Amino acid sequence: MVRKTKVFVKRKMRKTFQEVYSKKDIAELGDKPFVIISNNCWGGSLYQWYKRPYNSPFVGLFLYGPCYIKLLQNFEYYINQDLVFVDRSKYPDRKKTYPLALLGDIEVHFTHYDNEEEAKKKWKRRVERMLKEKNLDNYFFKICDRERTTKEHLKAFHNLPFKNKISFAIYDDSELKKIDNHVKVKESAKKNKNIVPNGKKMFKLTFLYFDPNRWLMNQNI
Repeated sequence: MVRKTKVFVKRKMRKTFQEVYSKKDIAELGDKPFVIISNNCWGGSLYQWYKRPYNSPFVGLFLYGPCYIKLLQNFEYYINQDLVFVDRSKYPDRKKTYPLALLGDIEVHFTHYDNEEEAKKKWKRRVERMLKEKNLDNYFFKICDRERTTKEHLKAFHNLPFKNKISFAIYDDSELKKIDNHVKVKESAKKNKNIVPNGKKMFKLTFLYFDPNRWLMNQNI
């Protein structure tokens, strides 16, 4: 009960004084460059918080865990592939109600795009912006336990050679507990108590668990 009260108060304060907190974080971060690679809308919410232009194509979309990990394991190759739009997902639990495309054999689900033309245009433009950032220390990678992301995917994520990584999950185990940048989340999705909330809701909870500013400034979180 005590934790629930503290969480409620902190979330209420953040929501009520969102603009104040956002301005404070923006001022502290200054002009520090960053590129966010995220498996869902969490990344877009972070860009909005800092009022930065989207210099990453991973905005307004999601990837299933197996596809996301495979993409990150060969990031340079996949990010240079052309999008090919398809009518059907290989994942049977997903009905196509939005543009769906392949990067090679990687599915990209453009959930917040109206049509294929818009998705392709914005993807290409944001990839070009991203590739202008040559310093890999300014790339920040995020994953969570949604969309078929298993414990093994989380462990594979943390074994990737990228410097800046953060993961969120309802579950953890002895190996995950040893990882400093893995966050065990207590709040779950309403319809599925075994996974974290969706990207936008998870971003709102982020401030309860770690300081994004410290992360983006390459400091210990």
